[in-house]
Amino acid sequence: MSDWRGTPTLSGRHVTLRPLADDDLPALVEAARADDLWDTFYANVSQLKQPDQWLAAVRRDEAADRARAFAVVHDGAVVGTTRYLRMAEPHRRLEVGGTFYARRVQRTGVNTEAKRLLLANAFDALGCVCVQLRTDALNRRSQVAIERLGATRDGVLRGHQ
Repeated sequence: MSDWRGTPTLSGRHVTLRPLADDDLPALVEAARADDLWDTFYANVSQLKQPDQWLAAVRRDEAADRARAFAVVHDGAVVGTTRYLRMAEPHRRLEVGGTFYARRVQRTGVNTEAKRLLLANAFDALGCVCVQLRTDALNRRSQVAIERLGATRDGVLRGHQ
């Protein structure tokens, strides 16, 4: 089993996932701003209106071994981010989420390949027995993306968080 404390670089045909660097922040802010993602309450991107605070929260979660943040690189440019969240090594469980992309790569296969890389690493390298994908009930885009992965919908959490 791989080390749960490191953030690996994962490469596919069209995307590379690498550890999120502090200097990736401007590209992420621009991606969120250009698509008005931070005005969509269920996308959880509004925190990027205060980028330094957003990055500090990401780093706190990483330092506590609760999360691993990745920059999503396509055609040599950072086009989004995704994370392992709610990491529980003793239970071999984690969640894939905290994802958003620049509009130009939405519905292009970038997300599908990124998620497949994360899932393969979680199951094959980390030895996970359960990987969770969650989305808001109103976020149809994400629901469709999750369905494309072949994930099984286990249910709806009501009044959660």
